[in-house]
Amino acid sequence: MFSVLFSLLLLVGLAQLFGYLFARLRQPRVIGEILAGIVLGPALFGRIPYVANLFKSADAGHTLGFVYWMGLLLLMFLSGAETQELFSGEERRQVSWLVIVGTGLPFVLGLAFGPWVVRPSLAGPHGNRISLILILAVGVAVTSVPVVSKIFADLKILHTRFARLILGVAVLEDIVLWLVLAIATSLAANTVLNRRAMSIHLAVTIGFFVLGLTLVPRAIKRINKSKFNVFARQTPVAYAIAVLLGYCVVAGALDVSLVFAAFLAGFAVVHKKRRLFADALDAIGKVSFAFFIPIYFAIVGLKLDLIRGISWPMVAAFILGSCLIKILSVSLAARFAGFRGLDMINLAITTNARGGPGIVLASVAFDAGIISPKFFTTLILAAVLTSQIAGAWLDYVIHKGWPLLSPASNANPSVVPAANVPPAI
Repeated sequence: MFSVLFSLLLLVGLAQLFGYLFARLRQPRVIGEILAGIVLGPALFGRIPYVANLFKSADAGHTLGFVYWMGLLLLMFLSGAETQELFSGEERRQVSWLVIVGTGLPFVLGLAFGPWVVRPSLAGPHGNRISLILILAVGVAVTSVPVVSKIFADLKILHTRFARLILGVAVLEDIVLWLVLAIATSLAANTVLNRRAMSIHLAVTIGFFVLGLTLVPRAIKRINKSKFNVFARQTPVAYAIAVLLGYCVVAGALDVSLVFAAFLAGFAVVHKKRRLFADALDAIGKVSFAFFIPIYFAIVGLKLDLIRGISWPMVAAFILGSCLIKILSVSLAARFAGFRGLDMINLAITTNARGGPGIVLASVAFDAGIISPKFFTTLILAAVLTSQIAGAWLDYVIHKGWPLLSPASNANPSVVPAANVPPAI
């Protein structure tokens, strides 16, 4: 137990310390938490035999594996709950343009150029050509809901129309991209690509995802409101966790990724008219963001080998190429939506932040054996750098006194009353 507790203490202590320092620097906490893992990894302290053996011991490995997965599942669960809260009918035309062109075009270009871009060096032990191309396309198109929410909260612009537009776009595109990632992991599970088995697996995955967004949430909400549901009324926190575990158990039985099950569980459990579940999710969030999620991101950093497991040409090519495609696509979408000048630049740079979803994409694909360690490191670094750039740019614009959206394109006041605003993950 000593090695287990000491390894957990190191991870959560350094993750909280570095997260605090980055928050003080007005940077996303997640970057500091990943940096804590990098510091403890082979790039620095991992060179010390005692530290290296500490994290490689069997007992610590099993415990850290459990905490890692709980952190990932709780992150996706809370992200799914936030997604439900963020849906809004406002600015539909502008959000539609930004999603269809700003996200659709990078994804299509990733699919189109993927066959010429992918190389054996990108593939993991279970990575086939199709799953690898899908991961590449998602990596180019993804935008972070959690990180941009935190950036907006730190800069006190969470209640602006600019923030609503960005979050609306990020929510809609993430739902589609999570489905694509689910398909990629299903394909990776069938490395021989048996057409019948692959078709059944894909159908089950897509069916699970579609039902999880439509019929099942309605059924869960009916159960939530039932007067016979004593469990939900007496112990709402335990009930919410039970819903999460129930989704994951069903997904495991169907051989569907647990990550997407956790996301759909969060989407289903939110009930806007009952403060009971809002308080339960708030309590779960406090514990998760204090312990499980920081350790998850620290272990992601621990997996990064910035000495042997990195290809700087690959990192430079992916970051430059993906950022160029994403920024130009969002700028074009913004112009179609009626934005001009600085508005287009603000929207493009902010939606280019990969953040949490980019890191989850990398870790899920790496754990599924789809991508190689070098491509995993590339995706993580892309998520970190694009998030930092977005936060720094918005901070610069605000301190200059420039508008995030010009008055001509901003029909509503720049700041609205802080009512019914979801917590920033």
